[in-house]
Amino acid sequence: MPARESIEPARTPWRTPPSAADEPLPRALWALAGAGGALALTSAVAASSSALAAYFARRVVTPERVRPEDQEILAVQGEGPERRVILRATEETRVDGEYSLFFDRGAGHVRVGRLVDYSPEESTVTRPVVSEYSGDLSRAVRARWSGVVYSTPADLGLEYEDVTLPLDVGPAPAWLVPAKKAKGTWAIMVHGRGATRQEGLRAVPTAHSLGMPSLLVSYRNDGDAPATPDGRYGLGMTEWRDVEAAIRYALGAGARDVVLFGWSMGGAISLRTADSSMLRESVRGLVLDAPVVDWVDVLAHQAHLNRIPSGVGRFGQLLLGQAWGRRLTGLAAPLDFKAMDWVARAVELRTPTLVLHSVDDEFVPVGPSLELAKRNPEMVTLETFRHALHTKEWNVDPQRWDNAVRSWLSDVLAPRRAPGGAR
Repeated sequence: MPARESIEPARTPWRTPPSAADEPLPRALWALAGAGGALALTSAVAASSSALAAYFARRVVTPERVRPEDQEILAVQGEGPERRVILRATEETRVDGEYSLFFDRGAGHVRVGRLVDYSPEESTVTRPVVSEYSGDLSRAVRARWSGVVYSTPADLGLEYEDVTLPLDVGPAPAWLVPAKKAKGTWAIMVHGRGATRQEGLRAVPTAHSLGMPSLLVSYRNDGDAPATPDGRYGLGMTEWRDVEAAIRYALGAGARDVVLFGWSMGGAISLRTADSSMLRESVRGLVLDAPVVDWVDVLAHQAHLNRIPSGVGRFGQLLLGQAWGRRLTGLAAPLDFKAMDWVARAVELRTPTLVLHSVDDEFVPVGPSLELAKRNPEMVTLETFRHALHTKEWNVDPQRWDNAVRSWLSDVLAPRRAPGGAR
């Protein structure tokens, strides 16, 4: 048997430590100062990284009450059907389709149509003004770009009523759009982070055409529904209870079952509802637009976009997921990212799901949606889009979006065959 190599360090002759006279005094002092400075610098860097991680974590779960108006309005021309708005060309404003401009801190809202002109030399785009819902666009100089198109259900030419959902945090407003010849399945529209009920209005005509009443909900901390004591988003861990309340309302009003429509974080909320709710058997299907199916992936992407070092970003995730991080994040309870990782839990998803996601989504990368569909093709159908960025698949190609959802729902909602082939 070969001898084992010794790991004991080699011994050296004992040497008397040098005296102060052996080393010049200035060098000794500089050495001490250098060691102290390095320690101070290391401590400062660590403190700075911790502060940045805490800031990043708080931003993730803190609702934005005033969203930045970062698009520049250069001119408004014409009147009536000839009215046009000229905007600074940006990654968003160059994409074709119909969108909205919100201005005057959200008090103003207009709908703009498809791209009329793009001038790379002048870095401008021109779009027609389709509808002016509120505010005076001619006085606006900056606006927020949005995939929202309609202001209220009235803009769809459909009857609707304002209803109230009894959440455990208080009463929350919702819109109920009835359907002619309703067939028993309701659509519940769940908006994303930083959005409102308006986000789901794009899907109402599709649901309405299939005989599905639509319930467009608000949920805790979204600015319409009551806030929780901590005033923080739960990224789906808490908001699903509000969707459960919406399901209970629908069932009490005559629904046989429901389909949950979710955008972005609304997708995470819908997935969590189908997984955790006592009423999950009443969820017939999920229609998810640019959904968050893995928060760890999204947070890593957001850290990269904001030039936050990966290690700092991971520490921010740790703060969100640990009880000891609550003092820094403001959360009442830590978040369970494993429970919301539907890539890892793909085979556990037993609700028929349609995912619509743009391959160039700049906010929620498409990768986890692709992987979810790959791992669970029995339950998950994926429709990929291009040039739609985040949650704007309908805006870029409304006909394709409608056809995909209508076809999938027609199949999912078809009468179920009983054993022996009887319906």
